Amino acid sequence: MKSFLSSRLSSLTPYVPGEQPKQAVIVKLNTNESPFPPSKKAINFGKKALKTTRLYCDIECTALKKEFAKRYGVEENQLLFTNGSDEILYYAFNAFCDEKVGAVFPDITYGFYKVFANLNGIRYKEIPLKEDLSVDIKDYYSANATVFIANPNAPTGKYLSVSDIEKIVKENPNNVVVIDEAYIDFGGESAVKLIKEYNNLLVTQTFSKSRSMAGARLGVGIANQKLIENLKLIKFSTNPYNVNAVTQASGLGSLKDEKYFKNNCKTIIENREELISFLESLGFYCTKSCANFVFCKTDKISGEKLQGLLRERGILVRHFKLPRISEYLRITVGSKKQIKILEKNITEIMESIV
Repeated sequence: MKSFLSSRLSSLTPYVPGEQPKQAVIVKLNTNESPFPPSKKAINFGKKALKTTRLYCDIECTALKKEFAKRYGVEENQLLFTNGSDEILYYAFNAFCDEKVGAVFPDITYGFYKVFANLNGIRYKEIPLKEDLSVDIKDYYSANATVFIANPNAPTGKYLSVSDIEKIVKENPNNVVVIDEAYIDFGGESAVKLIKEYNNLLVTQTFSKSRSMAGARLGVGIANQKLIENLKLIKFSTNPYNVNAVTQASGLGSLKDEKYFKNNCKTIIENREELISFLESLGFYCTKSCANFVFCKTDKISGEKLQGLLRERGILVRHFKLPRISEYLRITVGSKKQIKILEKNITEIMESIV
């Protein structure tokens, strides 16, 4: 049958998301979702907004923008809300890269960066992480391209300090630096404060992880007004109504329930450290994670095999086939109950192979 797909896209390899099982599983720890429901305020605000959905949503996300600006100490004109942080990242590739300006990012990082570059025909360079899977900031000095860095990085969980981020931004005055902070609430300090000093910094965040809204799809870009206007040009040229009314309302409710948000982050950090201690007691190596997941490996069993054995027991974790990390598993930090079930099953598996 004739293919009508543009030849430009014929070799495109799409992003592969974590498995979303159709059947019930015992423990799902493969896609870095929160183990906690959204806050009651987020749910109630969303329910109320359902009554308004016969009308188009507020394209400026006015109430959401006002609350976020107040909470994070920025100006409303320094914010752009999107359909998940993936969308703001896609806008950034469109707005700040072209046939003259390419992109650079680590060789082991969020898989969508490469997809977005290829989708838009943007030349890109993948910079290898160091042997310990950390980013060498000097590799990004004078990049002569738009820089994309996930911080903490995924899937390693490793974090760069704000002072290190600032050095990268300083060393690229003629290019935009995009810092993807999807996991920043689980142990790192945000680089948002730097946007007041640097006009080439874009910070992206999401409500998916720490605010338990992965299914609602809400992200935000934070930058100086000029960069936000550049990004809005893309938004209003593609989908002005990109954040629906229910998601906007739920996001607002979440922001108004900071105690719930902070308590959940605290619990996930505690559970993460417990899981790391457990795995290390069995001889696993774990990276120093500042995210809501653990990245680990053992020389006693391959990552792929361990993932398969856990899956047979109804426990989903993530395995990547990239050569440098093929022995690792990325395990989402779940509730205490989920962690205990995981620990019990890993113990049984490890005992069975001795």
